[in-house]
Amino acid sequence: MGGKGIGAEIRERGGRALSMARMALGLRRFGRTGQFGDGREVAARDFVLANAISGDPESVLATVDEFARKRDMLVNVGDEKGLLLDAAVTKATPKLALELGTYCGYSAVRIGRLLSAGGRLVSVEFSAANAEVARAIIAHAGLADRVSVVVGTIGDGGETMHRLTGDHGFDSGTVDLIFLDHAKEAYLADLRSIMAAGWIHPGTIAVADNVKVPGVPDYLAYMRAEQGKTWRTVEHDTHVEYQSMLKDLVLESEYLG
Repeated sequence: MGGKGIGAEIRERGGRALSMARMALGLRRFGRTGQFGDGREVAARDFVLANAISGDPESVLATVDEFARKRDMLVNVGDEKGLLLDAAVTKATPKLALELGTYCGYSAVRIGRLLSAGGRLVSVEFSAANAEVARAIIAHAGLADRVSVVVGTIGDGGETMHRLTGDHGFDSGTVDLIFLDHAKEAYLADLRSIMAAGWIHPGTIAVADNVKVPGVPDYLAYMRAEQGKTWRTVEHDTHVEYQSMLKDLVLESEYLG
């Protein structure tokens, strides 16, 4: 019989179930620190550095996907929803993109590999430990020249936004793409802060992950209320990362001005 043996499949499923159980236990810690406390983020970095082809973003993405499916679940956007992000990046053709929530750098690699010549991505991550993991993975993908990771949050009273302006060239109408995949309660407040700063322009695309699971009800209600007024939104039905049962929702919203 070709393919994977029954015993190997059972072991893989058992390992995945154990990973999910550890993830459930680590959610409270994750909310405080951005990590699950079992070393999975550092293990993912080490797995990528040991197994992915250096300088090859596609190899890096496939290796992270393999780790998340077979070793330990990760909360990056994943391969299925990643295709939606890819399409938005291709549509926006950003010269300057902003990501909120770097985690291990998976989505930063997805975005960075699609940037045109001169394009830049700045990813904001509140966990310094995650930022170091992400920088290593981004560098291994060969994208350190176009992807920067900044430790901070948009909602820290202006400190991070000031750094983005002073150090990374964020200014009126400069942001072409925003990817929101950080603290769910901060999506709408952070988007409003970015709008108030004047960084976006008609045609800027905002992509929001996990709108259904764990859910971002205020952001969803805002985008639905602003449909055809300030934003034009497409709601993409999809699944929670790395499984096919639990439904999720990704919003792709174009700013109308």
